[in-house]
Parts: sequence; C-alpha cells; structure tokens
Amino acid sequence: MGCSSSNQELQAQDQKINNFLQNVNHKILVMSGKGGVGKSTVATNLAVFLSNQGYKVGLLDVDVHGPSIAGLLGLTGLRLNTIGNQIQPYHYNDNLKVVSIQGLLDQPDDPLIWRGPVKIGIIRQFLADVNWGPLDFLIIDSPPGTGDEPLTVAQTVTDCQAVIITTPQEIALADVRKSIQFCKKVNMPILGIIENMSGFVCPSCGNMHAIFKSGGGEKTAADYNLPFLGQLPIDPSVVTAGDVGQSIDTLTSHTKENMQHIVEQLLHKLPSKLVQQKHDCGGH
Repeated sequence: MGCSSSNQELQAQDQKINNFLQNVNHKILVMSGKGGVGKSTVATNLAVFLSNQGYKVGLLDVDVHGPSIAGLLGLTGLRLNTIGNQIQPYHYNDNLKVVSIQGLLDQPDDPLIWRGPVKIGIIRQFLADVNWGPLDFLIIDSPPGTGDEPLTVAQTVTDCQAVIITTPQEIALADVRKSIQFCKKVNMPILGIIENMSGFVCPSCGNMHAIFKSGGGEKTAADYNLPFLGQLPIDPSVVTAGDVGQSIDTLTSHTKENMQHIVEQLLHKLPSKLVQQKHDCGGH
C-alpha cells in the first residue's frame, strides 16, 4: 500500500515538473569540474544580463552544500514564502526570479548534512512546487563535479544544455574534461565553455596580467570541437560587487563588456526564433 502511494506521489510530481518544463524555452545547467572557478558568479550574471535584455529568467541554485547565489544577489537571510502549496521565488527584478536552498534555512550559515536521496528530493521539489511561471531561460547553478545534483538535473530536466566554467590552469582543465565526458554519457549537449579568471585586471593601472596564464579554456574547447563563449578576467571590482550583493551589470569595467559578449555568444548558439521573438515583442 505504502509503495503504491509513494509511486503515485512520484508520478504526480513528475507531471508537475513536466508541466513547468514545457513552459521553459531554454534550460541551462552551469557546471564546473572543480570548485573555486567562479561558477556561481558566472551563473548569476548570465541570469542578470539575460533578464536585462528582456528575457524572462529563472535562476535555480541547486548547490545545497555551498549555496552562494543568495549572497551574490543580496538576498541572504530572506526566507522563501509559500502560498498554498507553492514556493514563491525571490523577484530580483521584473524579469528574474531566484530560488536558493538558503531561503529555506533558519540561519543562513546552517550546514546541510544531507545524503543523496534528500538532495534529489529538494531539487525535484524546486522544479515541481515553485511558482516560476513561463520562462525564456532556466539557469541552474550546480555544485562542482559530477555527483548527485548535476546527475539529477540531467535525468529530470528534459532538453537541458550545459555551460562549463573553467580557469586556465591545467589542473582545472583536467576536471573540465571530466565534465565534458559526463555530458556525453548523459546525452546533455554542451552550449560552450567559459574561461574565468583569465588574467588579472590591475586596479591601479588597469592593465591585464596573465597570472594563471590564459587560453587553456579556449584550447580545450577547440580540442573537443566545442564552442568557446569567452573569457572573464579576475577583476577586484567583481569581488567587491559580489560581496555587497551586486551583479557585474552595475560595473563600468571591461568585465561588464566581456560578460555581455558571452551572453551574445550564448544567444547566437540558440535557435534564432527566441531572439526574433524578443525583437517582435519590442525586447532588446
């Protein structure tokens, strides 16, 4: 009896997830082979820049052990509200809705000591029970590596595509190659690779210094015949902005231009129908 009822609940949840996903034009999983490469910063700013261009965007943080998107957008400590049986996402701006595990915690610094099944359950709930509404883009920020979270997304989010973030050093690139193999195994198309921390912008003189060397991400993309979406430097102003909950679009640095270039490259890789719709509707 219990088993049958649990199967019915699972099927009902599957139906809710499918209903939601049918109203999302593009689902993008932002992933990285290792931690510390700025994946959440890139995911957050992809979402903000797309929303600034008039697209309806959902940003979902499924990094349950190290959620940082709430902090990057100045949402730390704000609880997610529930109306009826639906979780209400944060409205960052008119076009961007955000959901992070942090919104369910009593204290933002509480650690989550969860095994795989619980993590899988919460990711499914964030797809089934959140009042997202129709979206042009769902950007999903997953933890580094190829564990439960990206695997759950791959198995649950139909037509999902990956954007892989790396830094230029060889040790990071070795982990990127694992992410590429993961995507191949789960049949997830790769939209492209972004090289973050590609050179350092000196705050005094504005010159670029290749402290980690650069170009490794572009070379890896070429080796695997994958699109290279662009490079982002280490920019102290990005760190300052992130610490106070501001996105790169508030800056006046070259990094903002680089991010805009990456967004344009990304849109260029997607069916022109989406971009055309925006122009038809008076979007930019």
